[in-house]
This record gives sequence, C-alpha cells and structure tokens, in this order.
Amino acid sequence: MATHPATRSAIGPATRAEVTAWRPDVPGVTEVFHAHFVDHAYPAHTHDAWTLLIVDDGAVRFDLDRHHHGALRSQVTLLPPHVAHDGRAATPHGFRKRVLYLDTDLLGAELIGAAVDRPGWADPALRLRIHQLHDALAQPGELLAAQSRLALIQERLRQQLLGRVAVPPVARDPGLADLLRDLLDAHVVDGVTLDEASRRLHAHPTHLVRAFTHRHGMPPHRYLTGRRVELARRLLLDGRRPAEVATEAGFYDQSHLTRHFARMLGTSPARFGRTVDSRRRAVGPT
Repeated sequence: MATHPATRSAIGPATRAEVTAWRPDVPGVTEVFHAHFVDHAYPAHTHDAWTLLIVDDGAVRFDLDRHHHGALRSQVTLLPPHVAHDGRAATPHGFRKRVLYLDTDLLGAELIGAAVDRPGWADPALRLRIHQLHDALAQPGELLAAQSRLALIQERLRQQLLGRVAVPPVARDPGLADLLRDLLDAHVVDGVTLDEASRRLHAHPTHLVRAFTHRHGMPPHRYLTGRRVELARRLLLDGRRPAEVATEAGFYDQSHLTRHFARMLGTSPARFGRTVDSRRRAVGPT
C-alpha cells in the first residue's frame, strides 16, 4: 500500500507555501493533498474528481459556479467535479488544508447539483472520520483501516448531499459479523481488503463494518491489527527478531509493527524481545 507521501515541496518565501501530495493505493481515492498557503490564490479551475476538503488552520474563501462561499475549521467542504471554482486565504495568516480527491463514481454524478447548492457542512462526526482517514492514508500498511473509514465517509457524504442525515443505524447481523471474523482469522498475515470481503460475503462494505463493530466491539481493521500483534508476540517469544517478525506477522515493516505493538502492549517489540532473551539466559538451557 503506497500510502506514504510521494511528493513534497516547500516553495520559497515569495509564495510561502508548503505542499505534500501522493497517490494512495486505496480504491476511490485518486490523490491526497496537504498544503499550507499564505498568499497563494487559486485561479478558476475544475477537477475531474470530487474534492473533499478540511481546514486545519485559518479559513478559505472560494467561488463555486460564481457563488461566494467559505471553508472554516469546523466545516467539511465538498467541491463537485467539472464545476469551476477558485480559492484564496480569508485572513493574512493563510490557511492549512487537507484534501482528498475522490473518484466521481464514489458519490455519483447525479449529486453534483446538490454539492453546487450546498458545498459545506458543520458535521463534527464526518470531519473526525476524514481526519482519521488522512491518518490511515499517511501510514503504510493501513489499507483495511482506510477502506473502512472511506466507506463510512461515503455513506455520510451521500446523506448530506441528499439532505437525509440521520443517526447511524445499528447493524445487528451477528452471522455476517462472525463470517467476516472467520475471514480475517484466515488471512491474518496476507490480509483481506474490504472490497474483497464484501464480494465474498455478498454484503455492502458499510454494513459489514457496522455489523462487525456492533458484534465484536471494534471495527474490522482494529481486530485484524490485534490478531497480528498477538502473532508477533508469539514469534518474539519463540526468539525471533523484530525485523523478521514484522513481515511474518503481516505488518508493512518493523516501524509499522512497533507502532501497533507499543500501542497495545505498552512496550516496543525490541524491548519485549530483550526480556525474552534475558529470561532465557537466566533460566539456562532446558
């Protein structure tokens, strides 16, 4: 999963801009774009993708289809494909933004008009999910997490565009949830994508995520990560080295293993392995 930033640039003081962009290996997301602009102003232009924007600092003014709008930190902004828009800082201090460019088919061309009429919303839950998706996209090896978060975001965006925002339904489908658990258990090391699980189990991705979370108390990607940490733990107890354990337990690399291992167990794989070695030396050969 090529999720780590592939293109970085820090433009000189004349424009005072910082840009990071990359193309993740996540179906539906064509580009991730992070930027800090002070005095750069976008001329009118269009995209052939949906532009999903959150502002982390400052504010943005933009015209969409010749109507004036603004994007604030508290909002989620969605610009439709093929519709002219521009953009500029709303304050002298500029702005920081994070953008996801989404395939047109992810939401459907029939919703372009709704986005032109209302391109932004104050939706804290949706904004948090977008932030979490950016975090997943920035970390190699988090494909299932990214897909799960994108599925929920897609559902929420469609609700907003259709004016049908509601409390997320409780998905009580224990049989389906257990089938997904069995599938994840069978693919701890090689993993399974949400799209593949959806095809195998004949269920919508969003329903899969909700049903699994309701049944097992955590989303599918967190369950899979936990199983991989447990496998890594057993391999370390067998005396294997962290660099070997990482790939054998299904992690992208040793850094990926270390991040999740420490989050779950409060120590790094290297320290955990050293305690095993110390214990083995103290006990002596068996």
